[in-house]
Amino acid sequence: MIRGMRGAITVNQNTEEAIITATEELLVKLIDENHILPDLVASIFISTTEDINAAFPAKALRNLEGWTYVPVMCMQELPVPNSLKMCVRIMMHVNTTHSQEEIIHVYLKGAKVLRPDLSNSLA
Repeated sequence: MIRGMRGAITVNQNTEEAIITATEELLVKLIDENHILPDLVASIFISTTEDINAAFPAKALRNLEGWTYVPVMCMQELPVPNSLKMCVRIMMHVNTTHSQEEIIHVYLKGAKVLRPDLSNSLA
C-alpha cells in the first residue's frame, strides 16, 4: 500500500545553500525515522512558500546516495494570508505495510507549528 509521509522545515534565508541544506536535513530525518529505502518510494512532492525561489529544493534529494531515480517535483504552496513563511514541505509517497498511525511525520524548526497534533512525530 502507498502511504503519504509528510514533513516540513523553515529556511532562514532565500539562498540556494540555505534551501538545499534545510531540505536535505528534512529528507534525511524523514527517511531515517521511517526506514525508507529509495526503491519503496513512488514519488516525492516538494513545495515551498512563495518567498523561497533561489533554488529547486529537489536538488537536495540528489545529494543522497541511491536516490537518483526517485521521481520528484517542486511546486509552490498557496499564498494563504498569515500562513507560515519561508517553509519547505514534503509529501513522500512510499510503499509500506505500516498503518497510518505508525507513520512518523517530521516537522522541524519553525514548521513544528503546522501539525502539533501528530503525537507520533519524533522530530
